[in-house]
Amino acid sequence: MNAEASSPIVGGISVVVPVYNAEATLRDLIGELEPVLRAIGGPFEAVLVNDGSRDGSWAVIGELAAAWPWVRGIDLTMNYGQHNALLCGIREARHDTIVTMDDDLQHRADEIPLLLAELEKDFDVVYGYTETLAHDPLRSAAAALTKLILQQFMGARAARRVSSFRAFRSHLRDGWAAFHGPYVSIDVLLSWTTRRFGAVPTHHRSRERGRSNYTLLKLFDHAMNMFTGFSVLPLRIASLIGFAVCALGLIMLVFVLARFLIEGREVPGFAFLASAISIFSGVQLFALGMIGEYLGRMYFRVAGKPTFSVRGRVG
Repeated sequence: MNAEASSPIVGGISVVVPVYNAEATLRDLIGELEPVLRAIGGPFEAVLVNDGSRDGSWAVIGELAAAWPWVRGIDLTMNYGQHNALLCGIREARHDTIVTMDDDLQHRADEIPLLLAELEKDFDVVYGYTETLAHDPLRSAAAALTKLILQQFMGARAARRVSSFRAFRSHLRDGWAAFHGPYVSIDVLLSWTTRRFGAVPTHHRSRERGRSNYTLLKLFDHAMNMFTGFSVLPLRIASLIGFAVCALGLIMLVFVLARFLIEGREVPGFAFLASAISIFSGVQLFALGMIGEYLGRMYFRVAGKPTFSVRGRVG
């Protein structure tokens, strides 16, 4: 354990864990957290947010909350997604420093002091990152895409080290207290209130029990939510493509007219004309699709689609 984190953290620590089908790992997770948090000193708690699990996770959370007074459980009415569940737990956290981690034991609880020690070096957010993730190639590729999108919000250096193992100061959430949209990215929300990001190297254990709940569709959906839910970059790309295609169309028109005036004949080639029409139609559909994505998200926000809904609490 890092000696720099031996003194108590002022204001205490809240560990927030989104839980989805983690019945097999929750007891071990709390067992790993307990000695680490006690060694750090000061008040602490663990907030376990059950994100619509289909196994016995909520029953296990109830057992843990009854056995450990510092464990609290929140049961969401359905599966809203990891970041929505995190936002719920972050808003419920009682202490001044918040640590987030996964429920699958791939993040090591004994490395929390590393994050806290780095946080004391005048950072507001500290990520625990590893160069070699213990993920399958599909999830690693999706993570790389997500970090590429995050660069426009956080800067290239910070985005490359983003992970779900993070520590930050709870006052940052005040800046997005009014956020109630159904599409959530905790890292983007953090970038709304600070630019002081730090990172420390940590270990990432291989999954020993269960399997990842991320599917290709979920990963793509999260990337699209980040892209269109927090940025106007896709609209700008569509505008630039539309401008480029219009410019190409004008060049083609000038070429056709010049050849007609100079040589007195039209430019032959139905295939060329059909290709040009296909390009223009494709660009229009692309732009309309991007606008549709934004309109859909605006509709759900105006309609009041909730970020999350709580069924019950324990602890």
